[in-house]
Amino acid sequence: MSNNRYTEEFRIEAVKQVVDRGHSVAEVASRLGITTHSLYAWKKKYGPDSAKHQVLAAEQAEIRQLKKELKRVTEERDILKKAAAYFASQSE
Repeated sequence: MSNNRYTEEFRIEAVKQVVDRGHSVAEVASRLGITTHSLYAWKKKYGPDSAKHQVLAAEQAEIRQLKKELKRVTEERDILKKAAAYFASQSE
């Protein structure tokens, strides 16, 4: 399928058909001409647990950022240790 763009209202309505009306994901996807993968992703984003998923995604993003910062700070510390050892050996 090509890169079709769907409006947010279309996506929310598709999710409502699955969540509120009890239709299967495969049935709704087939009827609307979208992939089941897209519909599952929309369900995660707009479904009843969407707030939970958004909080989890935000926490995961923060963890990634903190790990990146920790790696940078650790590298800086290691460089400073080596520099301190080098200059200590030069002064002897």
